[in-house]
Amino acid sequence: MKFVKKTILPILLATAWISISEFLRNEFFVKSFWTKHYQALGLTFPSAPVNGAVWGIWSLFFAVAVFIIAKKFNLIQTTFLSWFFAFIMMWVVIGNLGVLPYGMLLYAVPLSILESFIAALIIKSFHKN
Repeated sequence: MKFVKKTILPILLATAWISISEFLRNEFFVKSFWTKHYQALGLTFPSAPVNGAVWGIWSLFFAVAVFIIAKKFNLIQTTFLSWFFAFIMMWVVIGNLGVLPYGMLLYAVPLSILESFIAALIIKSFHKN
């Protein structure tokens, strides 16, 4: 039971937060950047349900990474280390592929830092108990 409370529960709660945050950010703040950029490339922005499912898996992986990082580092360190590995690395890759709409970073950077902070806060809150 302790394993569930100290490991599974915080990871699942952080996964839920990350999924909600990703959906809200991408649906309400940056979707127009993605769709316009993809149209300019002659592509259709991938938004089928299977894409959402993959982002759900990504959210779980991100929550697990935050959990692992949080064991060794404090809240701020966990926030920025996890943010760097999840977002900066992703943006470098998709920027290199030419499919990153750079204008969206004005919204995406602060919102992704907030996402990382709250995920770290959720995880850290279970480490104290």
